[in-house]
Amino acid sequence: MLLISIAIGIAQAQNEPILVPDAVDYQKLLPILPEPPQGWTADKAEGSTEDAGGFRITNVHRDYHKGEEENAPTAAISILDSVANPDYVSATTAAWKDTSETADGYGKPITIEGNPGREDYDRLQKHASVWVMIANRYFVQIELQNQEPKE
Repeated sequence: MLLISIAIGIAQAQNEPILVPDAVDYQKLLPILPEPPQGWTADKAEGSTEDAGGFRITNVHRDYHKGEEENAPTAAISILDSVANPDYVSATTAAWKDTSETADGYGKPITIEGNPGREDYDRLQKHASVWVMIANRYFVQIELQNQEPKE
């Protein structure tokens, strides 16, 4: 009798809907993208909230430019609300723990105000990227092109 009760409980639990937290609407994240620093210009901020296989994904993005030359420094900031996909969060942040350094660049884990992240720099391409996980749901990515790491 005990086994039947356990089996019924398991069957009922398997039929219960899985509650997936909802991603924030992209329009609420757009104002977080900063205005350009002095001497820079910025494109209009863009974003979307889309349904993807039963859950919603929100992404916002803005590009920044310092000058009009072909090799002028650029930056891009993106925010991805990944609350509906905790497996993606776990897998991605686990990979951030690796450290590497070569003559061509480096990659290392970082912490910003208690938030885990990763910094990578390719010296040949002058391409840097910083990823930070905020509140176990928001991936904030900053990419810099044609700049030295000290800039």
